[in-house]
Amino acid sequence: MSPDDPTTPAQHQPRGRAHRRSRTRRRILAGAVAALLAGAGAGALALSASASPTVGISVDAGTSLGTVPSSGVGLNTGVGDENMGTAKVTSLMKGAGVRQLRFPGGSGADGYHWKTHTMNGGGWIAPNTDFDHFMATAKTVGAQPIVTANYGSGTPQEAADWVKYANVDKGYGVKYWEIGNEVYGNGHYGNGKGWETDNHADKSPTAYAKKLIAYAKAMKAVDPTVKIGAVLTTPGGWPDAVKAPGDSADWNHTVLSIAASSIDFVIVHWYPGGASTADLLNTPSRIAGATSSLRSLIATYAGSHAASVQIAVTETDAVGSPALTSQAAALYAPDTYMSWFEHGAANVDWWNLHNGTDQAPTTVDGQTDYQDGGMLSAGTCAGGKCEPPRDTPFPTYWGIRSLTALAQPGDTIVKSSSGNPSVAVHAVRSSNGGLNVMLINKSPQNAAQVSLSYAGFTPAAGAVTTVSYAKGGTALTTAKRGTAVAQTLPPYSITTLQLKPASGTAGADKPSPAPTAATPLVSASGTTGTRAQAESGAPVGQTTPSSTSGSLASTGVSNAVTYSALGGLLAIAAGGVLVLRGRRGRALHGK
Repeated sequence: MSPDDPTTPAQHQPRGRAHRRSRTRRRILAGAVAALLAGAGAGALALSASASPTVGISVDAGTSLGTVPSSGVGLNTGVGDENMGTAKVTSLMKGAGVRQLRFPGGSGADGYHWKTHTMNGGGWIAPNTDFDHFMATAKTVGAQPIVTANYGSGTPQEAADWVKYANVDKGYGVKYWEIGNEVYGNGHYGNGKGWETDNHADKSPTAYAKKLIAYAKAMKAVDPTVKIGAVLTTPGGWPDAVKAPGDSADWNHTVLSIAASSIDFVIVHWYPGGASTADLLNTPSRIAGATSSLRSLIATYAGSHAASVQIAVTETDAVGSPALTSQAAALYAPDTYMSWFEHGAANVDWWNLHNGTDQAPTTVDGQTDYQDGGMLSAGTCAGGKCEPPRDTPFPTYWGIRSLTALAQPGDTIVKSSSGNPSVAVHAVRSSNGGLNVMLINKSPQNAAQVSLSYAGFTPAAGAVTTVSYAKGGTALTTAKRGTAVAQTLPPYSITTLQLKPASGTAGADKPSPAPTAATPLVSASGTTGTRAQAESGAPVGQTTPSSTSGSLASTGVSNAVTYSALGGLLAIAAGGVLVLRGRRGRALHGK
């Protein structure tokens, strides 16, 4: 989402959308988050380095939380990234288990005209990034495409023509279509011009909802099987719950009250940020509350259609926190993906494949952080220092790739819990009858001793196969280590136990569905924003009441702990360089 995109190619390589306009913006954000944390009280403090010697982990393999989505692990790509389809990059994406690719990229989508492969206002576009090249990349990776139709400067007819070309003329079978990017960032809520291109005279949620219906009607007339997505504000993030002058309700209530019957999924972006790495690593605990809020809205307005309306998280990363490429961000990634899946999200898309940076590296928890929102290096330089060579995987890549050791599409997610928030846990029953358990040690200094217990599954005795990613690693490491009931987790690490059932046990019994909570969970204290908001200094949200009710067991976080966080930023591509400007910019995906 960029407020305005450059129209002249830059000289170097893409700078990061992550690299918001300036360090000053970051400092302002950091101060705001610190203030929020201070106001949240002692219960919202960072993870304790002096955690109990042994952390109890419980896995209820007999209680299902749903299945791993077929295209759940997603990634953003865009028309500013001329390297997205190279053999090396597609191999890396495939190896990471990427099952969905988003195109044409953030705020750039609201300026992109697919027929001419041009950007509104003459914005720069990289070679070999048109729709057909993108689809060739998706096919090579084995990923489902999700396409963002141009709402800001496009028309329903342009979108319908795109559906016809994609699914009738070319037979690509593109099912998921977002209508616009972060449309609420168009300036309607008093944030000046905003970061999102919107050439409509009326920028209200009512206008968006009515146009959304027109888009859905035109696109489904061409292909009735396509699924249409509505842009919503993230619960707890700006401008959630804000009512602009002249409006009768906020964005989400207005859009859904008018258009709920015409959509198939809702879209949110998850940039929780954090004043510290510990705060970032606590943010997955807020996903249960965000999901509950969305489900409540959908149920209110979609009626009998509500159960079929999906939730798509089409952007997330650690922007707004101190860590973007270092180990804390790597730990955040699988924890966030799995927390959303455990609460029913259809997909989660990481921002970004390549991003770039215009900020000098920093040191975070003793490790160089290149301040780049991509999962692969763009090879950019800033402050006289350069990133690793282009396409070098950052730790975030390995964090995402760790999910391949945990689950495959169609596997059953089962209930799990941790006795201490310093260790997160996620568990999956594999199709071969085994049980995989991911353990994330969030302490940068201390190893964690864990004791595991199981219900509904009896693991085989002896040493177990583990797949790990530790700080400083350049690959996942497979070894025989510990047992099914006792493990030592290195500091700042991801360890997945791949367990086989004991001989003669009913290890492959089908888990039963988890009981449905009688009342919705309430979001933990905190705020969430978009990259664009964080970069531009726009409001990022208001604190929501903390709650200790409801079960957060599946995220490995104690019910009694609340946390605060602040989110987001973005950027766009000008020439080969992603310029930090509002947010995923028009040409925004770096090389």
